[in-house]
Amino acid sequence: MDSVNDKMPLTPDWNKERLAKLKEIMPDIFTNEGQLSINELKKVIDPELVSETERYEFRWFGKSKAKREAFTPTDATLVFDPDRSVNPDKSENIIIEGENLAVLKLLSNAYREKIKCIYIDPPYNKDKDFVYSDKWNQDKEEYWENAEYVENGMKVDTNVETDGRFHSNWLNMMYSRLLLSRQLLKRNGVIFISIDNNEIHHLTKLCDEIFGENNFVECITWNKRVPKNDKGIGNIHEYILVYVKDTSIKQELTMTKGGIEEIQVLIEKLKQKKKPIAEAEKELKRLYKKRDFDRGITLYNSLTSDYRLWGKINQSWPNANTFGPRYKVPHPISGEPVKVPDRGWRWKEETFFKEAGFEDGKYKSIIPLHDGSYMCGNIWFSSTEDTQPSSITYFDQVERFLLRSILSFKSDGGIEVENIFGGKSYFSYPKPTSLGKILFDSFRFEPDDIILDFFAGSGTSGHSINELNREDGKNRKYILVQLPESTDPKSEAFKAGYKKISDITIERNKRVIEKIIEEKKAETPDLFTEDNKEDALAGLGFKVFKLQKSNFPRTEFAPDPEKTEEENIELLNRYIRDKEAQMVNAFNKEELITEILIKKGYELNYTLTIKEEFKKNEIYHVTDGNKETLICLDGALDKETVEYFKKNPNESLIVLERALDTTKKWNLKHYMGDNFVAF
Repeated sequence: MDSVNDKMPLTPDWNKERLAKLKEIMPDIFTNEGQLSINELKKVIDPELVSETERYEFRWFGKSKAKREAFTPTDATLVFDPDRSVNPDKSENIIIEGENLAVLKLLSNAYREKIKCIYIDPPYNKDKDFVYSDKWNQDKEEYWENAEYVENGMKVDTNVETDGRFHSNWLNMMYSRLLLSRQLLKRNGVIFISIDNNEIHHLTKLCDEIFGENNFVECITWNKRVPKNDKGIGNIHEYILVYVKDTSIKQELTMTKGGIEEIQVLIEKLKQKKKPIAEAEKELKRLYKKRDFDRGITLYNSLTSDYRLWGKINQSWPNANTFGPRYKVPHPISGEPVKVPDRGWRWKEETFFKEAGFEDGKYKSIIPLHDGSYMCGNIWFSSTEDTQPSSITYFDQVERFLLRSILSFKSDGGIEVENIFGGKSYFSYPKPTSLGKILFDSFRFEPDDIILDFFAGSGTSGHSINELNREDGKNRKYILVQLPESTDPKSEAFKAGYKKISDITIERNKRVIEKIIEEKKAETPDLFTEDNKEDALAGLGFKVFKLQKSNFPRTEFAPDPEKTEEENIELLNRYIRDKEAQMVNAFNKEELITEILIKKGYELNYTLTIKEEFKKNEIYHVTDGNKETLICLDGALDKETVEYFKKNPNESLIVLERALDTTKKWNLKHYMGDNFVAF
């Protein structure tokens, strides 16, 4: 039955109106979440009422707890899922299904300072957008059981503006994850973070604190092309924040001369028609204007007599705070000195004259151009001395130019997903692969480079990397992490059997790999003979891992207050025996090995080989390419095995604690020292 108050009309809430008026007059005394700050109000009334030492800092509710959470260990583990993996023996790529904070903690030992690039596209914190609630530890049923993790995925907390901690909730989620991100990055690593207007200002301050203001590189604006009108203006852009781990390591982010095929086709056509150079240059400039090419391309707008494309590069000193060298440069026709840039020349005198082909007081070659200017070596001169000369760069000599702070793409991420899934729209607002390709190709590639995306969504990063590797022949490796978040039961994805977002992540990249393999087979069928198949599939695939409970028994025993101390001790001993028996009978050997190796700092792409020379115990050799060890999961370690390691103390050995009695454990520890580990 409804209460009387539910039906009774109420008088106006004057306090609410007064607060609204106060906020309108003095918004500075309210927090970012819209709550009145009592201390700020006191300062307005009487500054003496508040005593504080002010300093510049970025604070929000829950910040300290979020930082502690980042560095609190996890008791979860990762389990290999062979059924959903694709060519796992041919590839070092990894897709992990699980909550990303716990996964980052598990990766932080083995992959610390090994990740070259991190790209993330986190929730943008729009009203009713979600945030991860960070309750994913061993003792929380919400993740493992109540959320039906295995079958149906899991739900995440909804963040709404009326909660009062709208920005704080989002910042807490991002803070702990970005703190761990920095640990994972190599010293020459870079992180790209996609974001829109909602949190760009907060995210920038957050990254300044974590990565350092001096390591900020740029805020890239990229054109989505599809306008959104929610505030009276057609918004067509989003942002990508770019930070490096250490700016003292000099590096440049570059991009290829994309979209130049049309230019090359036009020039070839003009050449075949023997179009006069002046007219050919006009046609070229019309194309540039029509297609809105990047300035890095349009500066190449001149043609030599044999239709080779070139451009002029300013020779003025580039630094506004200093001055370059000043020297006289003779004009190739009049011999009079040309105009010297106000701040001096970019090059030293000997460099300039070498590029101009100037020897013994004259230019070796003077080529007149159709507009009355001249080309001497690699230097362009105007028809008169009044214009300063420029250096010449040929278009075919330039492979790449600096990554631009404004990017625009023709491809549509949504259509790309639909094409992969046969015309079905299973994921909203995915980023285009063209964006991923530009970012993942922008840094200098090294053979062991790994790219990490721990908000993987539909798997655009994996798709981009697979296609990029196909195009340039490199072998970039990736780790994708996606929460098993439930899809909407009413959605097309759910009806098609994709009950979790992570199902879409995995299936998309599976289909991308299958498509690439089919294309390779069609192009070079000889590659796929039995002798070459191993090489043909190299790098094409991924291993799937799932986040799950630890295989090791947890201490969940609680004494019974109604029993005596002796009875509780006996109950505890019985509990321990039951748990150990449970582990002996129920554990999966491969899962337990993976958990032990992860927590000992081994990468997930380890190899396992049985050592036949051990007759009394089953012992495996493990290596991830960087570290190696021997491991034994038998319930008891034989004396013969112990004697072997006493004689070979420099080898590394991992065993289960329950496999040892006191004497064996003492002997192994005494002889092997830190090379011996018991779990």
